[in-house]
Amino acid sequence: MNLRDYLRIARRNWIVVAACALAGLLTGGSVSILTTPTYTAETQLFVAIQSSGSVQELQQGNTFSQARVQSYVRTVQTPVVLQPVIDALGLPLTSGELAKKVAATTDLNTVLINVSVSDSSPAQAAAIAEAVANSLVKAVDSLEKPKVGGSSPVSLSIITPATAPLVPSAPNTRVDLVLGLIVGLALGIGAAVLRTALDNRIRGEADLRRVTEAPLLGGISFDQDATRKPLLTQAAPQSPRAESFRQLRTNLQFANVSGKAKTVLLTSSLPGEGKSTTATNLAIALAQAGQTVCLVDADLRRPMIGEYLGLERGAGLTTALVGSADIADLLQQWGDNELFVLTSGQIPPNPSELLGSSEMKRLLLRLEQSFDAVIIDAPPLLPVTDAAVLSQHVGGVVLVVGAQKTRHQDLEKSLNALAMVGSNLLGVVLNRLPLKGPDAYTYSYYSADHSKSSEKSRLTSKTPKEYITVSPLADFPESDFDRTLLGSGEERARSFPNHRFGQL
Repeated sequence: MNLRDYLRIARRNWIVVAACALAGLLTGGSVSILTTPTYTAETQLFVAIQSSGSVQELQQGNTFSQARVQSYVRTVQTPVVLQPVIDALGLPLTSGELAKKVAATTDLNTVLINVSVSDSSPAQAAAIAEAVANSLVKAVDSLEKPKVGGSSPVSLSIITPATAPLVPSAPNTRVDLVLGLIVGLALGIGAAVLRTALDNRIRGEADLRRVTEAPLLGGISFDQDATRKPLLTQAAPQSPRAESFRQLRTNLQFANVSGKAKTVLLTSSLPGEGKSTTATNLAIALAQAGQTVCLVDADLRRPMIGEYLGLERGAGLTTALVGSADIADLLQQWGDNELFVLTSGQIPPNPSELLGSSEMKRLLLRLEQSFDAVIIDAPPLLPVTDAAVLSQHVGGVVLVVGAQKTRHQDLEKSLNALAMVGSNLLGVVLNRLPLKGPDAYTYSYYSADHSKSSEKSRLTSKTPKEYITVSPLADFPESDFDRTLLGSGEERARSFPNHRFGQL
Protein backbone atom coordinates (compact mmCIF):
# COMPACT_ATOMS: atom_id res chain seq x y z
CA MET A 1 0.00 0.00 0.00
CA ASN A 2 1.13 3.53 -0.73
CA LEU A 3 0.70 6.70 1.29
CA ARG A 4 -2.67 7.45 -0.34
CA ASP A 5 -4.03 4.08 0.77
CA TYR A 6 -2.97 4.74 4.36
CA LEU A 7 -4.58 8.18 4.26
CA ARG A 8 -7.80 6.59 2.96
CA ILE A 9 -7.68 4.06 5.79
CA ALA A 10 -7.20 6.86 8.31
CA ARG A 11 -10.12 8.85 6.89
CA ARG A 12 -12.40 5.81 6.89
CA ASN A 13 -11.51 4.89 10.46
CA TRP A 14 -10.88 8.32 11.93
CA ILE A 15 -13.44 7.69 14.66
CA VAL A 16 -11.56 4.56 15.79
CA VAL A 17 -8.21 6.37 15.67
CA ALA A 18 -9.59 9.39 17.53
CA ALA A 19 -11.26 7.18 20.15
CA CYS A 20 -8.04 5.24 20.79
CA ALA A 21 -6.03 8.47 20.98
CA LEU A 22 -8.51 9.93 23.45
CA ALA A 23 -8.46 6.72 25.49
CA GLY A 24 -4.66 6.83 25.59
CA LEU A 25 -4.77 10.47 26.64
CA LEU A 26 -7.25 9.70 29.42
CA THR A 27 -5.17 6.72 30.54
CA GLY A 28 -2.05 8.85 30.75
CA GLY A 29 -3.92 11.47 32.75
CA SER A 30 -5.40 8.83 35.06
CA VAL A 31 -1.97 7.34 35.71
CA SER A 32 -0.64 10.78 36.62
CA ILE A 33 -3.52 11.44 38.98
CA LEU A 34 -3.47 8.03 40.69
CA THR A 35 0.32 7.76 41.03
CA THR A 36 1.70 8.85 44.43
CA PRO A 37 4.09 11.81 43.98
CA THR A 38 7.75 10.90 44.37
CA TYR A 39 10.49 13.39 45.27
CA THR A 40 14.13 12.89 44.36
CA ALA A 41 17.00 14.44 46.31
CA GLU A 42 20.54 14.43 44.91
CA THR A 43 24.03 14.86 46.26
CA GLN A 44 27.45 14.71 44.65
CA LEU A 45 30.84 13.49 45.94
CA PHE A 46 34.39 14.06 44.72
CA VAL A 47 37.02 11.29 44.83
CA ALA A 48 40.62 12.43 45.39
CA ILE A 49 44.02 10.78 45.95
CA GLN A 50 45.92 12.03 48.95
CA SER A 51 49.31 12.57 47.34
CA SER A 52 51.59 15.56 46.95
CA GLY A 53 54.26 13.96 44.76
CA SER A 54 55.44 14.79 41.28
CA VAL A 55 53.23 15.46 38.29
CA GLN A 56 53.70 11.91 37.13
CA GLU A 57 52.56 10.60 40.49
CA LEU A 58 49.50 12.88 40.37
CA GLN A 59 48.65 11.59 36.92
CA GLN A 60 48.94 8.00 38.09
CA GLY A 61 46.80 8.86 41.12
CA ASN A 62 44.09 10.40 38.93
CA THR A 63 43.99 7.29 36.76
CA PHE A 64 43.82 5.18 39.90
CA SER A 65 40.91 7.21 41.32
CA GLN A 66 38.92 7.01 38.05
CA ALA A 67 39.33 3.25 38.08
CA ARG A 68 38.18 3.05 41.70
CA VAL A 69 35.11 5.28 41.19
CA GLN A 70 33.17 2.49 39.47
CA SER A 71 33.70 0.29 42.49
CA TYR A 72 32.54 3.04 44.86
CA VAL A 73 29.36 3.52 42.78
CA ARG A 74 28.46 -0.13 43.20
CA THR A 75 29.28 0.05 46.91
CA VAL A 76 26.51 2.61 47.47
CA GLN A 77 23.72 -0.01 47.38
CA THR A 78 25.45 -2.50 49.65
CA PRO A 79 24.62 -3.07 53.33
CA VAL A 80 28.04 -1.66 54.24
CA VAL A 81 26.77 1.78 53.23
CA LEU A 82 22.99 1.46 53.75
CA GLN A 83 22.79 -0.23 57.13
CA PRO A 84 24.41 2.70 58.98
CA VAL A 85 21.88 4.98 57.27
CA ILE A 86 18.97 2.85 58.50
CA ASP A 87 20.37 2.84 62.01
CA ALA A 88 21.07 6.58 62.04
CA LEU A 89 17.65 7.63 60.73
CA GLY A 90 15.62 4.83 62.30
CA LEU A 91 14.09 3.80 59.01
CA PRO A 92 11.60 0.87 59.10
CA LEU A 93 13.33 -0.66 56.08
CA THR A 94 15.83 -3.35 55.29
CA SER A 95 18.97 -2.61 53.33
CA GLY A 96 17.47 -4.35 50.33
CA GLU A 97 14.31 -2.20 50.44
CA LEU A 98 16.35 0.97 50.89
CA ALA A 99 18.58 -0.01 47.95
CA LYS A 100 15.54 0.27 45.65
CA LYS A 101 15.24 3.96 46.56
CA VAL A 102 18.94 4.75 46.15
CA ALA A 103 20.78 5.16 42.84
CA ALA A 104 24.41 6.05 42.20
CA THR A 105 26.02 7.04 38.90
CA THR A 106 29.24 8.54 37.63
CA ASP A 107 30.20 10.39 34.49
CA LEU A 108 32.79 8.88 32.16
CA ASN A 109 36.39 9.97 32.78
CA THR A 110 35.49 11.87 35.94
CA VAL A 111 35.93 11.29 39.64
CA LEU A 112 32.44 12.50 40.56
CA ILE A 113 29.81 10.26 42.12
CA ASN A 114 26.15 11.27 41.93
CA VAL A 115 23.80 9.81 44.54
CA SER A 116 20.02 10.21 44.24
CA VAL A 117 17.29 9.08 46.63
CA SER A 118 13.56 8.87 45.83
CA ASP A 119 10.90 9.03 48.51
CA SER A 120 7.32 10.19 48.96
CA SER A 121 8.55 12.82 51.42
CA PRO A 122 10.92 15.51 50.09
CA ALA A 123 12.49 16.08 53.53
CA GLN A 124 13.11 12.39 54.09
CA ALA A 125 14.56 12.00 50.59
CA ALA A 126 17.09 14.76 51.35
CA ALA A 127 17.93 13.27 54.76
CA ILE A 128 18.54 9.81 53.32
CA ALA A 129 20.66 11.20 50.47
CA GLU A 130 22.82 13.13 52.94
CA ALA A 131 23.14 10.09 55.21
CA VAL A 132 24.10 7.82 52.30
CA ALA A 133 26.80 10.26 51.17
CA ASN A 134 28.30 10.44 54.68
CA SER A 135 28.10 6.66 55.07
CA LEU A 136 29.86 6.18 51.72
CA VAL A 137 32.69 8.50 52.79
CA LYS A 138 33.22 6.48 55.96
CA ALA A 139 32.89 3.10 54.17
CA VAL A 140 35.47 4.01 51.52
CA ASP A 141 37.85 5.36 54.12
CA SER A 142 37.51 2.12 56.07
CA LEU A 143 37.87 -0.12 53.02
CA GLU A 144 40.86 1.71 51.53
CA LYS A 145 42.80 2.09 54.82
CA PRO A 146 46.02 -0.03 54.74
CA LYS A 147 46.13 -3.00 57.09
CA VAL A 148 49.59 -2.07 58.29
CA GLY A 149 48.25 1.22 59.56
CA GLY A 150 48.20 4.70 58.25
CA SER A 151 45.58 6.79 56.49
CA SER A 152 43.57 5.86 53.39
CA PRO A 153 45.12 6.98 50.08
CA VAL A 154 41.63 7.91 48.84
CA SER A 155 39.35 10.52 50.24
CA LEU A 156 35.72 11.34 49.33
CA SER A 157 34.27 14.79 49.84
CA ILE A 158 30.68 15.99 49.52
CA ILE A 159 30.71 18.89 47.05
CA THR A 160 26.92 19.23 46.58
CA PRO A 161 24.86 18.73 49.73
CA ALA A 162 21.36 17.26 49.39
CA THR A 163 18.40 19.62 49.63
CA ALA A 164 14.68 18.91 49.87
CA PRO A 165 13.15 19.10 46.35
CA LEU A 166 10.29 21.52 45.80
CA VAL A 167 8.53 19.65 42.96
CA PRO A 168 7.99 15.93 42.55
CA SER A 169 10.08 14.03 40.05
CA ALA A 170 7.24 11.64 39.35
CA PRO A 171 4.68 11.46 37.98
CA ASN A 172 5.54 13.70 35.05
CA THR A 173 2.07 14.66 33.87
CA ARG A 174 3.21 16.07 30.54
CA VAL A 175 5.27 13.01 29.69
CA ASP A 176 2.44 10.69 30.75
CA LEU A 177 -0.07 12.55 28.56
CA VAL A 178 2.22 12.60 25.52
CA LEU A 179 3.11 8.94 25.98
CA GLY A 180 -0.54 7.99 26.38
CA LEU A 181 -1.46 9.95 23.26
CA ILE A 182 1.30 8.29 21.21
CA VAL A 183 0.37 4.80 22.42
CA GLY A 184 -3.33 5.49 21.76
CA LEU A 185 -2.61 6.74 18.24
CA ALA A 186 -0.46 3.71 17.52
CA LEU A 187 -3.19 1.36 18.74
CA GLY A 188 -5.83 3.26 16.77
CA ILE A 189 -3.84 3.15 13.55
CA GLY A 190 -3.10 -0.52 14.10
CA ALA A 191 -6.79 -1.23 14.70
CA ALA A 192 -7.71 0.75 11.57
CA VAL A 193 -5.24 -1.18 9.40
CA LEU A 194 -6.38 -4.52 10.87
CA ARG A 195 -10.03 -3.60 10.38
CA THR A 196 -9.39 -2.64 6.77
CA ALA A 197 -7.44 -5.83 6.14
CA LEU A 198 -10.27 -7.96 7.51
CA ASP A 199 -13.03 -5.92 5.85
CA ASN A 200 -13.87 -7.31 2.41
CA ARG A 201 -16.80 -5.03 1.60
CA ILE A 202 -16.91 -2.73 -1.39
CA ARG A 203 -16.91 0.75 0.13
CA GLY A 204 -15.75 2.88 -2.79
CA GLU A 205 -14.03 3.02 -6.13
CA ALA A 206 -10.68 1.97 -4.64
CA ASP A 207 -12.21 -1.28 -3.35
CA LEU A 208 -14.01 -1.82 -6.65
CA ARG A 209 -10.74 -1.61 -8.56
CA ARG A 210 -9.31 -4.46 -6.51
CA VAL A 211 -11.97 -6.74 -8.00
CA THR A 212 -12.65 -5.49 -11.53
CA GLU A 213 -11.50 -2.95 -14.10
CA ALA A 214 -15.00 -2.59 -15.53
CA PRO A 215 -15.97 1.03 -16.28
CA LEU A 216 -17.52 2.90 -13.38
CA LEU A 217 -20.58 4.50 -14.97
CA GLY A 218 -21.53 6.49 -11.91
CA GLY A 219 -21.88 6.70 -8.17
CA ILE A 220 -25.25 7.27 -6.53
CA SER A 221 -24.97 9.18 -3.29
CA PHE A 222 -26.78 7.95 -0.23
CA ASP A 223 -29.90 9.85 0.75
CA GLN A 224 -31.73 9.15 4.00
CA ASP A 225 -35.00 10.21 2.37
CA ALA A 226 -34.57 7.77 -0.52
CA THR A 227 -36.59 5.14 1.32
CA ARG A 228 -39.61 7.44 1.50
CA LYS A 229 -38.86 9.31 -1.74
CA PRO A 230 -37.02 6.93 -4.05
CA LEU A 231 -37.83 8.69 -7.34
CA LEU A 232 -35.67 11.20 -9.13
CA THR A 233 -38.64 13.55 -9.52
CA GLN A 234 -39.02 13.66 -5.73
CA ALA A 235 -35.50 15.03 -5.17
CA ALA A 236 -34.34 18.62 -5.55
CA PRO A 237 -33.13 19.30 -9.12
CA GLN A 238 -29.68 20.35 -7.89
CA SER A 239 -29.32 17.70 -5.22
CA PRO A 240 -26.31 15.34 -5.39
CA ARG A 241 -28.65 12.39 -5.84
CA ALA A 242 -30.37 13.94 -8.87
CA GLU A 243 -27.05 14.92 -10.40
CA SER A 244 -25.76 11.38 -9.90
CA PHE A 245 -28.47 9.92 -12.13
CA ARG A 246 -27.89 12.57 -14.79
CA GLN A 247 -24.22 11.67 -14.73
CA LEU A 248 -25.11 7.99 -15.00
CA ARG A 249 -27.29 8.77 -18.02
CA THR A 250 -24.44 10.61 -19.72
CA ASN A 251 -21.80 7.97 -18.96
CA LEU A 252 -24.10 5.20 -20.16
CA GLN A 253 -24.46 6.94 -23.48
CA PHE A 254 -20.68 7.12 -23.84
CA ALA A 255 -20.32 3.46 -22.81
CA ASN A 256 -22.83 2.60 -25.53
CA VAL A 257 -21.34 4.96 -28.11
CA SER A 258 -21.88 2.43 -30.88
CA GLY A 259 -25.61 2.33 -30.07
CA LYS A 260 -25.79 -1.46 -30.21
CA ALA A 261 -26.93 -1.81 -26.60
CA LYS A 262 -30.39 -0.33 -27.03
CA THR A 263 -31.78 -2.60 -24.32
CA VAL A 264 -29.96 -2.29 -21.00
CA LEU A 265 -30.47 -4.71 -18.13
CA LEU A 266 -29.78 -3.60 -14.57
CA THR A 267 -29.04 -6.20 -11.93
CA SER A 268 -27.04 -6.64 -8.74
CA SER A 269 -25.28 -9.36 -6.79
CA LEU A 270 -27.69 -9.52 -3.85
CA PRO A 271 -31.08 -8.06 -2.90
CA GLY A 272 -31.17 -4.66 -1.28
CA GLU A 273 -28.43 -3.00 -3.34
CA GLY A 274 -30.81 -0.55 -5.01
CA LYS A 275 -31.06 -1.95 -8.53
CA SER A 276 -34.80 -1.27 -8.87
CA THR A 277 -34.55 2.38 -7.81
CA THR A 278 -31.50 2.79 -10.03
CA ALA A 279 -33.31 1.33 -13.03
CA THR A 280 -36.40 3.45 -12.39
CA ASN A 281 -34.51 6.69 -11.97
CA LEU A 282 -32.26 5.97 -14.94
CA ALA A 283 -35.36 5.53 -17.09
CA ILE A 284 -36.77 8.81 -15.74
CA ALA A 285 -33.48 10.60 -16.45
CA LEU A 286 -33.41 9.28 -20.03
CA ALA A 287 -37.01 10.36 -20.54
CA GLN A 288 -36.24 13.82 -19.17
CA ALA A 289 -33.51 14.09 -21.81
CA GLY A 290 -36.13 13.73 -24.53
CA GLN A 291 -35.83 10.03 -25.33
CA THR A 292 -38.71 7.62 -25.62
CA VAL A 293 -38.07 5.06 -22.90
CA CYS A 294 -39.67 1.78 -21.93
CA LEU A 295 -39.07 0.55 -18.39
CA VAL A 296 -39.63 -3.19 -17.95
CA ASP A 297 -40.00 -4.81 -14.56
CA ALA A 298 -38.47 -8.24 -15.20
CA ASP A 299 -38.00 -9.06 -11.52
CA LEU A 300 -40.66 -11.74 -11.44
CA ARG A 301 -39.92 -12.72 -7.87
CA ARG A 302 -39.95 -9.42 -5.95
CA PRO A 303 -41.24 -6.74 -8.35
CA MET A 304 -40.87 -3.20 -7.07
CA ILE A 305 -41.25 -0.81 -10.00
CA GLY A 306 -45.03 -0.85 -9.94
CA GLU A 307 -44.94 0.06 -6.25
CA TYR A 308 -42.42 2.85 -6.79
CA LEU A 309 -44.37 4.42 -9.65
CA GLY A 310 -47.83 3.73 -8.29
CA LEU A 311 -48.87 1.63 -11.28
CA GLU A 312 -51.08 -1.42 -11.55
CA ARG A 313 -48.96 -4.57 -11.83
CA GLY A 314 -51.73 -7.13 -12.03
CA ALA A 315 -51.22 -7.34 -15.79
CA GLY A 316 -47.81 -6.84 -17.32
CA LEU A 317 -44.80 -8.75 -18.58
CA THR A 318 -45.96 -12.22 -17.59
CA THR A 319 -49.38 -11.49 -19.12
CA ALA A 320 -47.73 -10.77 -22.47
CA LEU A 321 -45.35 -13.73 -22.27
CA VAL A 322 -48.13 -16.26 -21.73
CA GLY A 323 -50.17 -14.68 -24.54
CA SER A 324 -53.07 -13.44 -22.44
CA ALA A 325 -52.78 -9.90 -23.81
CA ASP A 326 -50.84 -7.96 -26.36
CA ILE A 327 -47.96 -5.83 -25.13
CA ALA A 328 -49.56 -2.76 -26.69
CA ASP A 329 -52.44 -3.16 -24.24
CA LEU A 330 -50.10 -3.47 -21.23
CA LEU A 331 -47.80 -0.44 -21.51
CA GLN A 332 -48.58 2.38 -19.09
CA GLN A 333 -47.36 5.92 -19.53
CA TRP A 334 -45.87 7.65 -16.50
CA GLY A 335 -45.22 11.32 -15.92
CA ASP A 336 -45.13 14.15 -18.40
CA ASN A 337 -42.28 12.70 -20.48
CA GLU A 338 -42.28 9.84 -22.94
CA LEU A 339 -41.74 7.12 -20.36
CA PHE A 340 -43.75 3.92 -20.70
CA VAL A 341 -43.71 1.19 -18.09
CA LEU A 342 -44.31 -2.53 -18.45
CA THR A 343 -44.91 -3.85 -14.96
CA SER A 344 -44.19 -7.42 -13.92
CA GLY A 345 -47.68 -8.85 -13.97
CA GLN A 346 -48.61 -11.86 -11.89
CA ILE A 347 -45.67 -13.67 -10.27
CA PRO A 348 -45.24 -17.00 -12.14
CA PRO A 349 -43.94 -20.30 -10.78
CA ASN A 350 -41.26 -20.48 -13.50
CA PRO A 351 -39.62 -17.05 -13.85
CA SER A 352 -36.33 -18.31 -15.34
CA GLU A 353 -38.10 -20.23 -18.11
CA LEU A 354 -40.27 -17.26 -19.02
CA LEU A 355 -37.37 -14.79 -19.14
CA GLY A 356 -35.23 -17.14 -21.21
CA SER A 357 -37.98 -18.02 -23.69
CA SER A 358 -38.14 -17.06 -27.36
CA GLU A 359 -41.30 -15.03 -26.61
CA MET A 360 -39.22 -12.81 -24.29
CA LYS A 361 -36.65 -12.33 -26.99
CA ARG A 362 -39.30 -11.34 -29.55
CA LEU A 363 -40.92 -8.99 -27.04
CA LEU A 364 -37.63 -7.17 -26.50
CA LEU A 365 -37.06 -6.88 -30.24
CA ARG A 366 -40.47 -5.23 -30.64
CA LEU A 367 -39.71 -2.77 -27.85
CA GLU A 368 -36.34 -1.91 -29.39
CA GLN A 369 -38.05 -1.06 -32.68
CA SER A 370 -40.42 1.39 -31.00
CA PHE A 371 -38.38 3.02 -28.24
CA ASP A 372 -35.08 4.85 -28.08
CA ALA A 373 -34.08 2.97 -24.93
CA VAL A 374 -35.38 -0.04 -23.05
CA ILE A 375 -34.40 -0.35 -19.37
CA ILE A 376 -34.95 -3.71 -17.68
CA ASP A 377 -34.95 -4.32 -13.96
CA ALA A 378 -33.83 -7.91 -13.38
CA PRO A 379 -33.48 -10.03 -10.22
CA PRO A 380 -30.10 -10.24 -8.44
CA LEU A 381 -27.52 -12.61 -9.92
CA LEU A 382 -26.45 -14.75 -6.99
CA PRO A 383 -29.75 -15.95 -5.45
CA VAL A 384 -31.38 -16.87 -8.81
CA THR A 385 -30.34 -17.36 -12.41
CA ASP A 386 -33.00 -15.10 -13.98
CA ALA A 387 -30.68 -12.16 -14.69
CA ALA A 388 -27.97 -14.33 -16.26
CA VAL A 389 -30.54 -15.97 -18.54
CA LEU A 390 -32.13 -12.69 -19.53
CA SER A 391 -28.76 -10.99 -20.13
CA GLN A 392 -28.35 -13.06 -23.30
CA HIS A 393 -31.32 -11.25 -24.91
CA VAL A 394 -30.20 -7.66 -24.17
CA GLY A 395 -27.59 -5.38 -25.65
CA GLY A 396 -25.78 -4.64 -22.40
CA VAL A 397 -25.76 -5.19 -18.65
CA VAL A 398 -25.18 -2.67 -15.87
CA LEU A 399 -24.24 -4.13 -12.50
CA VAL A 400 -25.40 -2.17 -9.46
CA VAL A 401 -23.09 -2.53 -6.45
CA GLY A 402 -24.34 -1.46 -3.03
CA ALA A 403 -21.51 0.30 -1.19
CA GLN A 404 -20.79 -1.09 2.29
CA LYS A 405 -23.03 -4.07 1.52
CA THR A 406 -21.49 -6.09 -1.32
CA ARG A 407 -18.46 -8.19 -0.50
CA HIS A 408 -15.52 -8.79 -2.79
CA GLN A 409 -16.34 -12.45 -3.29
CA ASP A 410 -19.98 -11.65 -4.11
CA LEU A 411 -18.95 -9.20 -6.82
CA GLU A 412 -16.45 -11.67 -8.25
CA LYS A 413 -19.14 -14.37 -8.44
CA SER A 414 -21.53 -11.99 -10.19
CA LEU A 415 -18.93 -10.96 -12.76
CA ASN A 416 -18.06 -14.60 -13.39
CA ALA A 417 -21.74 -15.47 -13.84
CA LEU A 418 -22.13 -12.74 -16.48
CA ALA A 419 -18.90 -13.72 -18.22
CA MET A 420 -19.93 -17.37 -18.31
CA VAL A 421 -23.04 -16.61 -20.39
CA GLY A 422 -21.21 -14.10 -22.58
CA SER A 423 -23.01 -10.97 -21.37
CA ASN A 424 -21.93 -7.53 -22.52
CA LEU A 425 -21.06 -5.72 -19.30
CA LEU A 426 -21.32 -2.01 -19.99
CA GLY A 427 -20.12 -1.01 -16.54
CA VAL A 428 -20.76 -0.80 -12.84
CA VAL A 429 -22.81 1.63 -10.75
CA LEU A 430 -21.83 2.22 -7.14
CA ASN A 431 -24.93 2.86 -5.08
CA ARG A 432 -25.41 4.25 -1.56
CA LEU A 433 -22.12 6.14 -1.54
CA PRO A 434 -21.53 8.68 1.25
CA LEU A 435 -21.74 12.37 0.44
CA LYS A 436 -18.48 13.08 2.28
CA GLY A 437 -15.35 11.19 3.12
CA PRO A 438 -12.78 9.17 1.18
CA ASP A 439 -15.43 7.16 -0.69
CA ALA A 440 -17.57 10.11 -1.78
CA TYR A 441 -18.19 10.22 -5.51
CA THR A 442 -20.30 13.35 -5.99
CA TYR A 443 -19.43 17.03 -5.96
CA SER A 444 -21.84 19.90 -5.53
CA TYR A 445 -21.53 22.87 -7.89
CA TYR A 446 -24.40 24.81 -6.36
CA SER A 447 -24.27 26.72 -3.13
CA ALA A 448 -26.23 25.59 -0.11
CA ASP A 449 -28.51 28.62 -0.35
CA HIS A 450 -29.30 27.85 -3.98
CA SER A 451 -30.15 24.24 -3.19
CA LYS A 452 -32.37 25.25 -0.27
CA SER A 453 -34.22 27.83 -2.35
CA SER A 454 -34.73 25.29 -5.13
CA GLU A 455 -36.06 22.75 -2.66
CA LYS A 456 -38.39 25.35 -1.09
CA SER A 457 -39.65 26.41 -4.51
CA ARG A 458 -40.25 22.81 -5.49
CA LEU A 459 -42.21 22.07 -2.32
CA THR A 460 -44.32 25.24 -2.37
CA SER A 461 -45.18 25.03 -6.06
CA LYS A 462 -48.16 23.12 -7.31
CA THR A 463 -47.38 19.44 -7.22
CA PRO A 464 -47.68 17.88 -10.68
CA LYS A 465 -49.11 14.49 -11.31
CA GLU A 466 -46.65 11.79 -10.46
CA TYR A 467 -47.96 9.37 -13.04
CA ILE A 468 -50.67 8.89 -15.63
CA THR A 469 -52.18 5.54 -16.45
CA VAL A 470 -53.45 5.56 -20.01
CA SER A 471 -55.57 3.32 -22.13
CA PRO A 472 -54.00 0.61 -24.31
CA LEU A 473 -51.99 1.92 -27.22
CA ALA A 474 -54.18 0.04 -29.66
CA ASP A 475 -57.10 2.34 -28.74
CA PHE A 476 -55.17 5.57 -29.33
CA PRO A 477 -56.19 7.64 -32.34
CA GLU A 478 -53.51 8.18 -34.93
CA SER A 479 -51.58 11.31 -33.86
CA ASP A 480 -48.27 13.00 -34.38
CA PHE A 481 -47.03 11.37 -31.18
CA ASP A 482 -48.09 7.93 -32.41
CA ARG A 483 -46.35 8.45 -35.72
CA THR A 484 -43.21 9.63 -33.94
CA LEU A 485 -43.15 6.85 -31.35
CA LEU A 486 -44.62 3.93 -33.29
CA GLY A 487 -44.26 5.02 -36.90
CA SER A 488 -47.06 5.22 -39.44
CA GLY A 489 -50.18 3.12 -39.18
CA GLU A 490 -48.62 0.37 -41.27
CA GLU A 491 -45.38 0.40 -39.20
CA ARG A 492 -47.38 0.50 -35.99
CA ALA A 493 -49.43 -2.49 -37.00
CA ARG A 494 -46.27 -4.35 -37.83
CA SER A 495 -44.72 -3.46 -34.42
CA PHE A 496 -47.83 -4.10 -32.32
CA PRO A 497 -50.16 -6.44 -34.25
CA ASN A 498 -53.54 -7.17 -32.76
CA HIS A 499 -52.96 -10.93 -32.70
CA ARG A 500 -51.83 -12.44 -29.46
CA PHE A 501 -48.44 -13.91 -28.67
CA GLY A 502 -48.06 -17.67 -28.97
CA GLN A 503 -48.60 -19.76 -25.88
CA LEU A 504 -45.53 -21.06 -24.04
